[in-house]
Amino acid sequence: QHQWPPPSHHNDDDDHVPAEDEDTGAQVAPIVKLEEVAVSTGEEEEDPILDLKANLYRFDNEGNEWKERGGGNVKLLKHKVSGKVRLVMRQSKTLSRSAPIILEHSGNEKSCVWHASDFADGELKDELFCIRFPSVENCKAFMKTMQEVAESQGEEEENKDASAAAGLLKKLTVGEDKLEDKEPPEKATDTNVKGEQDV
Repeated sequence: QHQWPPPSHHNDDDDHVPAEDEDTGAQVAPIVKLEEVAVSTGEEEEDPILDLKANLYRFDNEGNEWKERGGGNVKLLKHKVSGKVRLVMRQSKTLSRSAPIILEHSGNEKSCVWHASDFADGELKDELFCIRFPSVENCKAFMKTMQEVAESQGEEEENKDASAAAGLLKKLTVGEDKLEDKEPPEKATDTNVKGEQDV
């Protein structure tokens, strides 16, 4: 009768099985050599204004229920040059982006709801989204920051519009030609009187 593994008192060198951590001297070369690559997040030119943990949900009209889109960090990022602010939410494990913009506060103190066009599935759809924070404080901080951003972005747009209008007014000149007193053209009268017919 043969035993496997052979008993330890067996000293035959031909049947020697190396231990798991024993170096056999074998060299394994990788099939593909990977180079280290710098990965860009698209956030390099932006400063974070807010960074909070949250879960993102999408409303499914067919099932009439909220479906989880992912959990991760929601950030408000302000561009260093243009001053524009955008909302980005990256899922915890995949780091894929999963949120557009926020506008409304829902009835729940930990949640915010908004409508946006979504292209995540490769097809443009109008979706209803909800973001839920772990605490009321985080939700309030998020809403306060969003309000401040909306106001500052609105003021920036108003300033641009006002500057553009001022520039146009500077270019505007009034001619010095006086309008001659002209009589207004006589009102055209209807030659047909009721009851008469054209012949």
